[in-house]
Amino acid sequence: MARPEHQHRGRGGRQTEKPEFDQKTITIRRVTRVVKGGRRFSFSAVIAAGDRLGRVGLGVGKAADVSLAIEKGFKDARKHMFKLALTKDSSLPYDVSAKFSSSQVRLAPAPGRGLSAGSAARIILELAGVRNVSAKFISRSKNKLNNARAAMKALEHFVQK
Repeated sequence: MARPEHQHRGRGGRQTEKPEFDQKTITIRRVTRVVKGGRRFSFSAVIAAGDRLGRVGLGVGKAADVSLAIEKGFKDARKHMFKLALTKDSSLPYDVSAKFSSSQVRLAPAPGRGLSAGSAARIILELAGVRNVSAKFISRSKNKLNNARAAMKALEHFVQK
C-alpha cells in the first residue's frame, strides 16, 4: 500500500500529518526571580521555525517548564513568520547588514560555498532554506537571542511583497 509522502504512521498505526514547519531551539535559559520565600525558577526558550522553502520565524516562550516554554516559543515563531523573496538558486539577491541591540550581522551571497554561518544565523538560514550564503557577526556579542534577532532583521530586507 503506497502512502502519501506528507503523512507517516503515528503511535498505534494511525495516520498523522507531518508537521508543516521544522523547529530548532536556539537557546534555553533558566531565569530566577527572588521572592519572599526564596528563589522561583522559570525557563525562557528561543525557538526558530521554518519550512525550508523561504518561510522563517523567531519566537520566545517563557514558562515554569522547559517543554511548555518550547511550545510557546514555537507558537510565537509561527505568529512572527514571514516569506523571503529568494533567487532561483535559493540564495540572497544582495549583501545586507543589520544591527539589533549590540549584535551586528552581515549576510552576503556566496555562490558555490554553501551555507557559511555560525551560531544563531546558521539555524535561521537553514530553516529558511537559504543556500550559498555567508553570514558574519561583526560584533563581539555572544547573546544568542540578540544575534538571532539581528539575523532576522537582516532577512526582513528580503520579505516577499
